[in-house]
Amino acid sequence: MKTSARRDICFAAAALCVLLAAAPCLPGAPRLPEPAPGGELRFCLRAEPKTFNPLLISGEPDEIVAYLTSGVLIRMNRQTQAFEAELADSWRISDKGRTIEFHLREGVRFSDGSALTPEDVLFTFRTLLDPATLSPAGDTFRAMKGPIQVAAPGKQRITFSFREPVAGVERLFDQAPIVSAATIQKSRNPAEMPVLGPYRISEYRPGASLVLARNPYYWKKEATGRRLPYIDSIRLSVQQNRDLECIRFLRGEIDLINSLDAESFERLAARRAAEALDAGRSLEGEQMWFNQTARAPIPPYRKEWFRSREFRRAISEAINRADLARVIYRGRAAPAVGPVSPANRFWCNAKLQPPVYSPEAALARLKQNGFHMDGVTLRDRDGHAVEFSVVTNSGNKSREQMAAMIQQDLARIGIRLNVVTLDFGSLIERITGTFAYESCLLGLVNVDLDPCGQMNVWLSSGSNHPWNPAQPAPETEWEAAIDRLMRAQAGEASLSRRKALFDRVQEIIVSQAPALYLVDKNALSAVSSALGNVSPAVLHPQTFWNIERLYFKTVPQGTAR
Repeated sequence: MKTSARRDICFAAAALCVLLAAAPCLPGAPRLPEPAPGGELRFCLRAEPKTFNPLLISGEPDEIVAYLTSGVLIRMNRQTQAFEAELADSWRISDKGRTIEFHLREGVRFSDGSALTPEDVLFTFRTLLDPATLSPAGDTFRAMKGPIQVAAPGKQRITFSFREPVAGVERLFDQAPIVSAATIQKSRNPAEMPVLGPYRISEYRPGASLVLARNPYYWKKEATGRRLPYIDSIRLSVQQNRDLECIRFLRGEIDLINSLDAESFERLAARRAAEALDAGRSLEGEQMWFNQTARAPIPPYRKEWFRSREFRRAISEAINRADLARVIYRGRAAPAVGPVSPANRFWCNAKLQPPVYSPEAALARLKQNGFHMDGVTLRDRDGHAVEFSVVTNSGNKSREQMAAMIQQDLARIGIRLNVVTLDFGSLIERITGTFAYESCLLGLVNVDLDPCGQMNVWLSSGSNHPWNPAQPAPETEWEAAIDRLMRAQAGEASLSRRKALFDRVQEIIVSQAPALYLVDKNALSAVSSALGNVSPAVLHPQTFWNIERLYFKTVPQGTAR
């Protein structure tokens, strides 16, 4: 897609000028040297930010604003998936992962001109680690065994000491924004809030828009010494309707859409092929699991089905994943192989074999385990017709279509699947509170590549262990095995050994099939051809992860650009 985008730059840029509603393109718009400074980037937030305090961010709008305005000690490059120095120019891990030491970059300043000091980093992490702060960014740190010691032993040096070895300890710092006491004090008046990122908040109109201006003291510079970022300002409009967001992009009123569903992507690609970008398989997938919670209000014979490995595997064999990817996602998805998408380059177990679609094999497996066909109805050994429900969230067209297609697939082997759609809040209450459901179809987004970031999913005691959460002790031998493997990899210093341990976790999950991994969706976005240095990634934020290096190739006369 990147090659095609370069080939069509001239045509797409001209089309953008024609479609600009707010400021028509005037003749003689200058072609600027590349990369050119200046301009205003415009895109949408899909909800109102809940907070501007970087340590309290929880939803996507808050995360977007924080990514654009905050600085971190080290950052994962969303393209290479490697960690890179940011506010710290170097770091060193010692004592088998019990200690990590950072050396702060010299000359870094907040947007108000005040210098970044080790005391600011100490303040940040003391606040994060304080249970009274209720900081989502501090949850992972507070989950560690024993207290974490944070110290500034010398000029520009910060050390973190943990009670036990922490595998992949670097990953903890990618999501921990560095602040000063003034940042927190002034976060209620965001235009005055000092920040360390490429942009600062300059204007906020609740319910309408947010304007970010260049941080005049941002530390990054290009090779010539010119200070980044290139673009002068960013205007973020609050726009919840995704159809209107696409219309605004086609009109030239906004410059990018960070994430698109397949249907919207295809409509946009039909009109702006060069600007519809498919970065390939993402970390976002769809899965279906069976409720195995002991106290769930489910008939005992159905609980027996759901707790049967062979029943779950038969359901998996009966689902045509290739059709789901082809029909619902228009080929902008791929059948999932296991719990980790290949987009997670290092941690995905490449030896796993893709599930084979075979209604015949599914029916044979069921018959070997006491099920039999009675006309067109599958029955268990006690004569119960095999019928159960799947819950999913209403309003998600793709997920509703997927449930309908799975319903048709299972009907081919005599199973009646009832689809129940609920508003998202009610759905979450059922799968985490009352457990009044039989199976669930829901999406999964892995925002942390490292398996340690998914401990609450894989441990049987985890609150997000989908099929049977918060077990006092593992109820099955295979879950006990996963517990041992996950804890072992978390305390292992050798990366290759950790990989082998987590590969085994993935093998057990695929073999036992407590959750059926259906499709991995592609990372779809739209970016104006007027922008340069565009390099979409599969990790959030896909289109503007390198925001400080994006630039406009042309600046129409008479506009803010």
